[in-house]
Amino acid sequence: MTHANTLQEIKNRLIAALQPSFLEVLDDSAAHKGHLPSESEQGHFTVMISSAHFVTLSLVECHKLVYQAVGDLFPNKIHALKIKIQK
Repeated sequence: MTHANTLQEIKNRLIAALQPSFLEVLDDSAAHKGHLPSESEQGHFTVMISSAHFVTLSLVECHKLVYQAVGDLFPNKIHALKIKIQK
């Protein structure tokens, strides 16, 4: 199963909320095969992001901004989210 729709939704939300100068979202679900039922719509994703919004914020505050943008996708569409902030 691919999670292309969820991946694109994550991208769209982060672009709208944080106007990133760099954004890459990866679907890591295949690396977790067997972790969830194969028919599950939940996925594992990695977000690599840089934004002017992060310049004066701590790492925790940056993560909070990302979660504000996509947090409601848990647990129905996102099972796990790895966030890599680049300042």
